[in-house]
Amino acid sequence: MHPAGASVSRGSYLRYHIGEEKPVNGRYVLSEYMEAAMAAAFYDKLEDGTFSGRIHECAGVVALGKSLRECEEELRSTLEEWILLGLKMGHELPVIAGIDLNAEPTREPVDAL
Repeated sequence: MHPAGASVSRGSYLRYHIGEEKPVNGRYVLSEYMEAAMAAAFYDKLEDGTFSGRIHECAGVVALGKSLRECEEELRSTLEEWILLGLKMGHELPVIAGIDLNAEPTREPVDAL
């Protein structure tokens, strides 16, 4: 949900900085969202020497790996599938680093192009 008077135009999204709206070029919105989510990931070394990873903001996004690198790669893959499924199913996705994938895109009439 956007504050009154806020709008989202084609190719952009709102990013909030200290309560301020700021349109940002949304050319790589999914990539930026994934990078921000991965930056918030937590990893644990398990007793058997393997690793687990999770992203608290993204319920159910967890992964296991024999190495930290393998765990991170599996977590990235799981996150990507989670985002795509969430978008397809219309689930409310968490706002991460001010990036809101839930916003309805505005569409311009074809003759406006």
